[in-house]
Amino acid sequence: MPVPSSTLRNALVVWLYAAALMHLLAGVTLTWAGHSGLLDGYLQNIEQAFWGANAVPATARAQQVWWLALFGATLQSYGLYMLALVHIGNRLKSAMPWGWLVAGILLWAPQDMLISAQARVWSHLWFDSFALLVLLPPLFWLYRHDRRPSQTDNASSDSNHG
Repeated sequence: MPVPSSTLRNALVVWLYAAALMHLLAGVTLTWAGHSGLLDGYLQNIEQAFWGANAVPATARAQQVWWLALFGATLQSYGLYMLALVHIGNRLKSAMPWGWLVAGILLWAPQDMLISAQARVWSHLWFDSFALLVLLPPLFWLYRHDRRPSQTDNASSDSNHG
């Protein structure tokens, strides 16, 4: 039995709200957990890409934690903007916010993937690919769905012509 489009739409919107909140929480984590040890495995993965098996200078780790904190703050704002666009798209049932989210993802992903590949940080390519897979299909579906005229629009236009 097919899922009604309104049910699917609501599920996809909830999914995107969750994704936006995850961006916000990941940004907070990156900003404030750099010195906690929580991100040591990730930091070591990056360090190996640049330093290989050599000992990593403490100043390099400190700089990396600093950059990670800055990126986390940026990710927090992205998460907030994403949350706002999901909310606007949901409330207005408009294709435009979904289109802007798609545009932002398509602007970010190829650049992030190229930069990551150049540095041989393969975990980022996997993560980016996963993000594309879980974000773009719902956004494209919502864009197409919300571009369609609603039944009430058709009924009012039909009554105006009749």
